[in-house]
Amino acid sequence: MTDRVASVRADEPMAGAADQPFDVELAEFGRLSMAILENLQKVINGKGEIATLSLVVLLAEGHLLVEDVPGVGKTTLAKALARSVGCTVSRIQFTPDLLPSDVTGVSIYNQHEREFEFKPGAIFANIVIADEINRASPKTQSALLECMEERQVSIDGQTYFLEPPFSVVATQNPIEMEGTYALPEAQRDRFMVRVSMGYPDARAELAMLHNREQQSPLDQIDAVVTRQQLGRMIETARSVFVSPAVEQYAVNIAQATRRDPDIRLGVSPRATLHLVRAAKVAAALAGREFVLPDDIDALVIPVLAHRLLLTRRSLSDNRVGGPVGAGSLGSGSLGSAASAGNAASAGTGSGGHRIVDEVLRRIVANTPVPLVAARA
Repeated sequence: MTDRVASVRADEPMAGAADQPFDVELAEFGRLSMAILENLQKVINGKGEIATLSLVVLLAEGHLLVEDVPGVGKTTLAKALARSVGCTVSRIQFTPDLLPSDVTGVSIYNQHEREFEFKPGAIFANIVIADEINRASPKTQSALLECMEERQVSIDGQTYFLEPPFSVVATQNPIEMEGTYALPEAQRDRFMVRVSMGYPDARAELAMLHNREQQSPLDQIDAVVTRQQLGRMIETARSVFVSPAVEQYAVNIAQATRRDPDIRLGVSPRATLHLVRAAKVAAALAGREFVLPDDIDALVIPVLAHRLLLTRRSLSDNRVGGPVGAGSLGSGSLGSAASAGNAASAGTGSGGHRIVDEVLRRIVANTPVPLVAARA
């Protein structure tokens, strides 16, 4: 634990934590989570932190945006995550000629019944892989807005609900911008986490050559968690206790992004909710029934960075910076992995990922950490 966080006695539960109902014991939660992570690491060599973030998003009922250069395993990660759970899966290849009805569905006139019949689109699945999401037109991209936020589709005055669990795993390439349409702020804000894969190190790349010499590792991936088990894991993550002090800490960080002079658009209240939900899953993965400020710190960059818009001045003169405490951010594996990925892709697309990370580090370093008291 970092020096920024007040210590908590490991042998005593948080106040109120013992009163929270758990549908799955934390030991079982950890066993199933480990099985999913092992599946992901069979196909994504040397990216354990990225795999963990992907699992966090799934168990927090969020949506994942995977952004990086071609050939680093974005779609492979999405497919491996989908195949690891026993849920319905669909894949949408976003192209300029893709129509909204291809995503959500369409009502077709049935001549035999003499009435319109709804034909569901590819969005009607538990896990939807949206490949190269920025290749489609804004009109088609907007078809996902209602689906991702409200878990429903409205067509011709009728509302069709999406069966839980529901998660969108989208990929996009930030460097080939010709013929693409950048995601608007409203759509980026619906993604709980953005990760960048980054290039593998030499050892991981060599392992990839050996693993794929005969066949794709994806062919060896089987579901290790049933849909019912996944649902109970999600309920367990929901039941993790968050003290009022930790909730206030998350709110203080969000408020600071809206006041910072280097930020033109701070994070939304939805972002604060996503941050706390993700922290609950991170705590459960760590075998805890309660959230610590450390969990918030480790997830600030992957959850908040893609939602911020910097001022032109901060981008032009690169004046953002300032001292960062040794234990302020990135001490957790999740935060450091996302930060490394952002740094790897900075300059290839928007060019502001690294600066955004620095702003968030400074904000977290300057936000007082609450005392988290254990039960007496």
